[in-house]
Amino acid sequence: MILMDTERMSVNIKRYFKFHFYKRHFSRIFTIAEKNLKLQLRYKLNLVFSIVKPFLTIFLSLIILSKFFEIGTRFGRWDDANYFVFLFLAYNIELLRRVIEDFPGSFMNEKYWKTLPALMIAPFNKLHLLLGIFFSHLIVIAIPFILIFILTYVVFQISIFTIIVIICLFLLIDIIFSGIGLFLGVFAISKESVWRMCQIGINIIFWFSCVTYPFEMFPDYIQNVIKINPFYYIFDILRMTWLDDNILHTISTFPFHFVILIGTAIIIPLIGMYVFKVVYNKFGIVGY
Repeated sequence: MILMDTERMSVNIKRYFKFHFYKRHFSRIFTIAEKNLKLQLRYKLNLVFSIVKPFLTIFLSLIILSKFFEIGTRFGRWDDANYFVFLFLAYNIELLRRVIEDFPGSFMNEKYWKTLPALMIAPFNKLHLLLGIFFSHLIVIAIPFILIFILTYVVFQISIFTIIVIICLFLLIDIIFSGIGLFLGVFAISKESVWRMCQIGINIIFWFSCVTYPFEMFPDYIQNVIKINPFYYIFDILRMTWLDDNILHTISTFPFHFVILIGTAIIIPLIGMYVFKVVYNKFGIVGY
C-alpha cells in the first residue's frame, strides 16, 4: 500500500517536469481566452463604455482636487506636483476592475446563448476558467491601459526596474479582481439574487478604498472604516511604489501593505475557485 502511494506520488511529481503537461493546460487557458475575447468583441458598445467609464470616475475627482491644489493644499502624499499620478493610476485600476464584471457578464452571455453547459462539462478546471478570462481581459484593455501608463510616466518618470515592479503589482491586483469575478460569476448563473447583493457589497468596498481621493481628505470616522479595507492598502502600495521609485524603501516603509497584497492575491482566487465549485455543484444553472 505504501509502495503504491509512493509510486503514485512519483508519477504526479514527474508530470510537472514534462512539457506536454504545461502545453495541455496552456491550450485550455488559451481556448477559454479566445472564446471570451470573441464574445466580448461581439458587444462593441459595451466594450467602448467600459473603457470610457473610468474616465468619468476620475474626471470628477480631477475637478475637485485641482481646486484644492491651486491654493497649495496638500493631503498626505497628494500635492499639486503628483496628483495626476494618483488619478492616472486610479484610471488603470478602474480598467482592471472591469474584470469583476467580465466574469458574470461572460457567464450570463454563455447562459443566454445556451453554451454554458458545454463549457462546464468541457475538460477545464476552475483555474483554466479564471486565467482564461483574466488573459482575455488584459488583451481587451491593453491599448488604453498602456496609453495611460505612458502618460503617467511622462508626468512622473521612474526607473525601468520600478516600471517592472509596477506592472507586476498591476497583475497581482488583476488576479485579485479575477478571483472576485469568479466568485460573483457563479452566483450570476446559480443564485442571481445573491449576485446582486454581492455586487452592492463590492461597490461599497471600492467606495471606501481611496482609489480616487486622498485618505487624509476624509473625516476621522470614515478613515477608521477605510483602515479595515484591504483594498486601501493594495492601491496605496501601488501608488507609493511609483512615487518612491525605490522598491526596497517602499517595502521597508510599508511592509504591512505588501503582506496584504500578496496574501489577498493568493487567498481571493482560491476562495473564488472553491466557492464556484461548491455553488455550481449544488445549484447548477438556474433560469433557463
